[in-house]
Amino acid sequence: MIRRQRIGILTAGGDCPGLNAAIRGVAKTAIVRHGMEVFGISDGFLGLINKEYVELTEKSLSGILTLGGTILGTSRVKPFKKKANGDSAISKPELIKEHYDQMGLDCLVCIGGNGTQKTAYRLAQEGLNVVGIPKTIDNDVFGTEMTFGFDSAVNIATEAIDRLHSTANSHKRIIVIEVMGHNAGWIALYAGLAGGGDVILIPELEMNIDSVNRYLEERACKNKDYSIVVVAEGVSPKRKKKSAAEYIAKMISERTGLETRETVLGYVQRGGTPSPMDRILATRYGAAAVELIANNDYGKMVTLRSDNIVPVPLEEIAGKLKVVTEDHPLVMKARGMGTCFGTDGSIRENKD
Repeated sequence: MIRRQRIGILTAGGDCPGLNAAIRGVAKTAIVRHGMEVFGISDGFLGLINKEYVELTEKSLSGILTLGGTILGTSRVKPFKKKANGDSAISKPELIKEHYDQMGLDCLVCIGGNGTQKTAYRLAQEGLNVVGIPKTIDNDVFGTEMTFGFDSAVNIATEAIDRLHSTANSHKRIIVIEVMGHNAGWIALYAGLAGGGDVILIPELEMNIDSVNRYLEERACKNKDYSIVVVAEGVSPKRKKKSAAEYIAKMISERTGLETRETVLGYVQRGGTPSPMDRILATRYGAAAVELIANNDYGKMVTLRSDNIVPVPLEEIAGKLKVVTEDHPLVMKARGMGTCFGTDGSIRENKD
């Protein structure tokens, strides 16, 4: 009797829309097309450390496509993170390898962002068969044009900006809205452009607050009664305890005298039903990951390139960050329409 391939799936890092669609894409393709056994591992890498898992069946996958969050749970546990005394946490990788073997897994599918893919690569170096799937609302995973979760977050952020236009106009104010993205400005760039932001501030471009203020004062002098400033959370890292929005709003108000309010969109960008585009992308990623496993092609992450799903070695992905560049087409288009980026075009050196 031919032994059925057995795979494990985990979701690690922050939650985002589309995770359940990806789980479903992997599991249904594995079960229906290839007759594999599929196990869902609880709470990211923590589930492998604690050996907590459940078998996934077609029935258990029913109805999850449209659900936000992840049915498997997630955590930010990093098995290879060093202890405070500088000694490596060797016991965690060893436990993962031991439980991987005890479960009889032929491959581990790691669904996550930069940190998850880096851990996946480290596990591959330890001898585990691993395939990665990129997810994050931040869209900053290196090697792929788009991560699932990003489209949903942009939709949510754009809707918020749309709503703020009417409030800003009614009160003749400047409104600063902060969106997520860590050290990458993809959400701010896309949502800012889609929502008609007058100013878009992202971490990749060195900001000059005086340039921002001059721009806003010129708008006021032209009888443009309100302005929308879209700020990525990674802007102004020296702001200490202030949010990026609070810091920017304070600098505008104090230096221009223009009435300014701020709002932080926060975790609402990560929750709720995934957009149709994210459901499709997550499903495509999941199905492609299984084809790699069926062909015993491990140590890779599935990526989107020119609308094709292609595998890329994890060693080319791990530890790298995809950020917005000064000459990105959307940056150039926005500048051509008069959008202010608060900079003379100089790029902040990437420290990551």
